Amino acid sequence: MNIVLFGPPGSGKGTQAKMLAEKYNIPHISTGDILRDNLKNKTKLGLEAKSYMDKGELVPDDVLIGIIKDRLSQPDCASGFLLDGYPRTVPQADALNRILNEMEKKLDVVLNINVPDEELIKRLSGRRMCTCGASYHVLFNPPKQEGICDLCGNRLYHRDDDKEEAIMNRLDVYKSQTQPLIDYYTNDGMMVTVNGTVSISEVFDAICRVLDDFEPGGS
Repeated sequence: MNIVLFGPPGSGKGTQAKMLAEKYNIPHISTGDILRDNLKNKTKLGLEAKSYMDKGELVPDDVLIGIIKDRLSQPDCASGFLLDGYPRTVPQADALNRILNEMEKKLDVVLNINVPDEELIKRLSGRRMCTCGASYHVLFNPPKQEGICDLCGNRLYHRDDDKEEAIMNRLDVYKSQTQPLIDYYTNDGMMVTVNGTVSISEVFDAICRVLDDFEPGGS
């Protein structure tokens, strides 16, 4: 089963991706992880990507496409894959189609975890951190004493990128990148949107019901 997974920051996409990869026994392919592996192993593609990253530039599409193509050709992708973080643009989506056509494969489904901005802001802005590495949430995982770490007793702090203005900017960037892709895959009839405001297990069950339609013997 070949899957692309979308979801804004705070949607729980990473958690769902890990659970889905385990249930369906397919690799969870994150572009960030692929880049790190190529850099670590000093592959030709990794070194090429590094030359841009060292200058603070975005890795160009042709380099990223080469890395994705190489990853999808690995033996563990023979029975399927879950792509997370790729494609990010319509040209990348076109390139992914070309790659899959060359491999005589196709996408089965594109999943979009939908969560309203207000809920995302509540989830992301409530996080509090400690210098010891512990993480809390004012609503979902509060410390025993407000503002104080349970583990070390230090005062908790609110990261700048967890403040509402920064979160709104992250969400705006995500929407500007992703909306054209949602339209792209909706027009192809491949997009399925799942409600991400319910519990982790409920989101997972909803996604599994969609994916089981593509399994042999699925309903």
